[in-house]
Amino acid sequence: MSKPSFQSASPYKDDVLALPVTDLDKASNWYCKHFGMTEVERCDLPNPAVILEREGVRIGFAINGGDPAQEGAAIRVSDVNGIRRQLESNGIDVASIRVDERDGEKFNVFFVVAPDGLCYYFNERIVD
Repeated sequence: MSKPSFQSASPYKDDVLALPVTDLDKASNWYCKHFGMTEVERCDLPNPAVILEREGVRIGFAINGGDPAQEGAAIRVSDVNGIRRQLESNGIDVASIRVDERDGEKFNVFFVVAPDGLCYYFNERIVD
């Protein structure tokens, strides 16, 4: 069995590489520690930003004046239960897994709200 992994990330609104935060160092440290990501890039223009990566999936954070409470990302994973266990073992308060249905497909999903207010929708397609 393969280890639980991130497969893709999609933004709720505009840009999964520019999710709004107020402190890049704090965001980078928290997501590296709790989501198992690695910082791969930092830039100052057009806004100060940092890009993190896990299994080739990139999520970025920027000081862009956006409202974190209105933003986040959907993260497709393999082994939703394994990812949930990883996050819990890293000290994250994780919501219960539920089944969502979209466009005739079913997904096991759970949510995480990070300390910065960003919300993450972890999901794995249920294959019959």
